[in-house]
Amino acid sequence: MVKALWNGVVIAESDDTVVVEGNHYFPRDAVEDRYLTDSDMSSICPWKGHASYFSLEVNGRGNADAAWYYPDPKKRALPIKDRIAFWRGVTIEE
Repeated sequence: MVKALWNGVVIAESDDTVVVEGNHYFPRDAVEDRYLTDSDMSSICPWKGHASYFSLEVNGRGNADAAWYYPDPKKRALPIKDRIAFWRGVTIEE
């Protein structure tokens, strides 16, 4: 079971992650919605496409743009469509 933790709380947990470039992408339904807030942040990867972001709010502490996902990835990145990955201090435990 792979877990994503931040601020002492498990924010995602799944046996079904996809690893791309060293990042675990969790299925959308494996991520606790109550910790996610929409972000205006976006970025572009040459081979994956346009990424959108979420910020985290856990126990009164925020972590801006700490999660990203590809709602409409390019063909080579289809295995991560609508999956969520984390960074900015989020710990991944395998």
